[in-house]
Amino acid sequence: MKITSSGIVNNYILDKYGKRGNNKKFGVPTLSLPFEIIDVPKDAKSFVVVFDDPDSVNVCNKIWLHWVIANLHRTKVEENESLSAYDFLQGRTDFNDNCYGGPCPPDKPHKYRLTAYALNQDLDLKGNFSYQKLLEQMDGKIIAQATIYGIYEN
Repeated sequence: MKITSSGIVNNYILDKYGKRGNNKKFGVPTLSLPFEIIDVPKDAKSFVVVFDDPDSVNVCNKIWLHWVIANLHRTKVEENESLSAYDFLQGRTDFNDNCYGGPCPPDKPHKYRLTAYALNQDLDLKGNFSYQKLLEQMDGKIIAQATIYGIYEN
């Protein structure tokens, strides 16, 4: 399995998907990254996708969650579907919202990761679920995973 994004070019996240983009809600970038999951296992029933910032540990002592998707039943998500699609669930991010919040590194360029997990079933979640609840629900259900990285300049 592999995940790709036209919003990540030459290992860099395009400006429009982060703090230099024009789409913002309460100062947080909301134009979500497009992505596609390819070479999916035949027994995959749904996907979980997590966009986070491991480099944020040096700033706020935790990995910052920017986007959390569950019960995704398709392999392609278009640009800005975080605000327009209703056929998948979105969990609570560290921006205290249940939609995409783009990169805003405060100190230096950060290396973000977009990870897709193929699951053997849907998860028993409601919208605005917590990351902890997601992890509990995913336990024992992951059959494949793939990650792509992208740098966003501060």
